Amino acid sequence: MALRQEYPRPQFIRKEWANLNGEWDFEFDDQNIGLEERWFEKNKEYTKKINVPFAFQSKLSGINDSSFHDWVWYRREFAIPDTMVGKQIIMHFGAVDYRAMVFINEKLVGTHEGGHTPFSFDITNYLIDGIQSVVVRVEDPSSEETIPRGKQYWMDKPDGIWYTRTTGIWQTVWIEGVNKTHIKKVKYTPDIDKGDIILDFELTGEYREKILEVDIKFQGENVAKDTVIITDGYLRRSINLYNRKIFRTGFHHTGWNWTPESPNLFDVKIRVREQEQILDEVTSYFGMRKIHTENGMVYLNNKPYYQKLVLDQGYWPEGLLTAPTEQDLKKDIELSKEMGFNGCRKHQKVEDPIFLYLADKLGFLVWGECAASPSYSEDAVARLTNEWIEIINRDYNHPCIVTWVPLNESWGVPLICNNEQQKHHSVAMYHLIHSLDTTRLVISNDGWELTRTDICAIHNYNHGQKDEIEKYNEFRNTLLSKENLLNSRPAGRRIYTEGFNHCGEPILLTEFGGIGFKLNNEKGWGYTTVSNEEEYLADYERVMKAIYESSSLHGYCYTQLTDVEQEINGILTYDRTPKCDLRKIRMMNDMWHVDIVK
Repeated sequence: MALRQEYPRPQFIRKEWANLNGEWDFEFDDQNIGLEERWFEKNKEYTKKINVPFAFQSKLSGINDSSFHDWVWYRREFAIPDTMVGKQIIMHFGAVDYRAMVFINEKLVGTHEGGHTPFSFDITNYLIDGIQSVVVRVEDPSSEETIPRGKQYWMDKPDGIWYTRTTGIWQTVWIEGVNKTHIKKVKYTPDIDKGDIILDFELTGEYREKILEVDIKFQGENVAKDTVIITDGYLRRSINLYNRKIFRTGFHHTGWNWTPESPNLFDVKIRVREQEQILDEVTSYFGMRKIHTENGMVYLNNKPYYQKLVLDQGYWPEGLLTAPTEQDLKKDIELSKEMGFNGCRKHQKVEDPIFLYLADKLGFLVWGECAASPSYSEDAVARLTNEWIEIINRDYNHPCIVTWVPLNESWGVPLICNNEQQKHHSVAMYHLIHSLDTTRLVISNDGWELTRTDICAIHNYNHGQKDEIEKYNEFRNTLLSKENLLNSRPAGRRIYTEGFNHCGEPILLTEFGGIGFKLNNEKGWGYTTVSNEEEYLADYERVMKAIYESSSLHGYCYTQLTDVEQEINGILTYDRTPKCDLRKIRMMNDMWHVDIVK
């Protein structure tokens, strides 16, 4: 049975679609001769099978080969469902790492560069009668250090903080049928101060003088309906939802706003019609949520909100970057909330849209991050910039996302401490993201050597073993005051790089902990080590007490949710087995602490 058959884009749903995951023909092209020999033609025989959307390096792919193969080919046949005949057919790829060429019926329909973001092609004019053929050629330079790699190692074997590579298709492939006149995009921008939801529509086709209808419901009840005659391909509407009702606002309690504790969502149905004929219909949702900073604190919906995040790498033993099932994505959120975390920092990965949908539904903050390149170059700048444009285009509507993290620990900008060009890149990414998204916070360089930033994000793993009293006391003292935090150099790096200073932004400890604990006979490492559950819980409490004693920190991100390959510093094992009583982790995460920065 093929895995990952669920609808892949739950924030924007149409009825007419077909999933193309499952068994595909597959071939390695180690000599890079496939284009010259025209492997996209039907007479080429492929010698292997692969289970899409799992990369060939994973067990679930059916191949499980982690060696270098920089060029690979996929092929499968498919039929257009009867319900889609006569419509425009769009083929979607959730993510293909790293460069993709797509052929339909032996004709090239398009290319895409970037391993973590979706792309699509209108394949209507390439279709033939009967059965269709799709071929995908992928190029993934295994050792290239100027492409966004994240935790995918560019050496032969996983080591340290780097893991097995992912090449090729690793998110869902699917087709949908649309009318020539349809909605290309809808963007929701909540304004809780006015009680408005602002909707930006982009349409294509013969839309003039057609009717656009928007129906909004909250908890099954009708809230608003808007009907407008379309005169242009771009349309903006603003709808007031609070309607002078005080209990809909967040004044007395949550009201209709979205929080991790009350993940309120509005259901939306959007139609384009010509008289009584429905040309396009989309179901969607949004949340009313605001995030901003003030007085050294992060505010959620205009109230100080202390973030308790967990670092989440988003790897699975059998699927690597691809979760085996939707339930696996849901389980990670549920286990995190069970432990008292109210969100995660999704580390060096653009996660599956299903995860973000579940975070929206279950109530779970997400810091969105992108894979970094190891080295700096002008090409690396262009690649990262393009991926961030596509990330925000894909994920703008998710209320769970409250922060964007374009750079981490000076990865990709290793000389930022004294290199003006790399400083400009960091500042440029900060402003680029804000130019695309005014509704979220942006961290310029999570960990240290920050430039312009909305959060002062510090990494510090120097808590020491339990018998290293002086080291622990130094760790504790470093966190106690704003002055100590800003003057610390936990990795020998300045918190702000030369020429930049703290300007009152909230200070959060966004990586720490990493306590290593083996449940079985795994080989691996942690930042400190313990040998049993009792020691593990005691060490976790010891570290958390130092965090909570600080009146200058306004949140944290603990490393990390799960073990990953040789890293055994998760609260859960790689297969999500708890290493201890999770209720006790929650008790420690719920210890009293100062919520308001002094």
